[in-house]
Amino acid sequence: MSDPIDRDVDVPKRGRISIRQMAGPEGAPTVVLLHGLAATGRLNWFTSMRALAERFNVLVVDHRGHGRGIRTRQFRLADCADDVIALADMLGIGSFFAVGYSMGGPIAKLCWSRHRDRVRGLVLCATANHFVMPEARGVASAVFPGMIVAARMAPEFFRERLIAGMLRGVPLGDARDFAFKEMSASDPATVMQAARAVIRFSSRNWASNITVPTAVVITTKDMLVSPRRQYLLAESIPGAKIFEVHGDHLACVRASERFVPKLVKACEYVRDRAGSGR
Repeated sequence: MSDPIDRDVDVPKRGRISIRQMAGPEGAPTVVLLHGLAATGRLNWFTSMRALAERFNVLVVDHRGHGRGIRTRQFRLADCADDVIALADMLGIGSFFAVGYSMGGPIAKLCWSRHRDRVRGLVLCATANHFVMPEARGVASAVFPGMIVAARMAPEFFRERLIAGMLRGVPLGDARDFAFKEMSASDPATVMQAARAVIRFSSRNWASNITVPTAVVITTKDMLVSPRRQYLLAESIPGAKIFEVHGDHLACVRASERFVPKLVKACEYVRDRAGSGR
């Protein structure tokens, strides 16, 4: 198995995207791994890449404003989805399986809804059709604009607090140092815009239209995205198969010994249902 390759790709009219790739077996299809809010691609998926690369070509991206993702003044989930397709064009990837974690779930679904000829299947992890009740969205709309402006004026202050919140409970050591380094490259104002976009997102009205093979990996002890919302997501997509992981919202790291095997099985499920083709 080859080692991961890290590089930056300049995507015309979009910007520079930081990616990590691992080559799979000859003729293997591609999985594109889409990370969660405030994380980075490497941080979200570092426990999963090698196991997936035994069966797939693996591509990991940093979303806008996260890690070494595209720098922007305006964050939209739809733009993140279009970034993935533009990147696939640059890399000569005709079609792929979109694998989304938390915020990456909406981005994966938008990849399918906006570019249906490119996405062969979906694997949706620790995510939902919507993340808050409609009445809470108005509060977010009122609060976040001021916070975003403040984060632009004092980025280091907000970055330090964002990282401190994400690393709460993580012991000192190599893992914490790795996470700190990854998140230190993020733009806090864009991450806050992303949080607002996630709060506003809903696919309840169109998830039932998803026609590609879909697996839903449910984190059954999740306190951030409730398991109930995750089960409802699976119920809303025709034929979606459930894979349960007994772990919290950070199961991809904290319970990787349980998460990774289920993720691999979920990806194999959508691959086998989708049939042949790269």
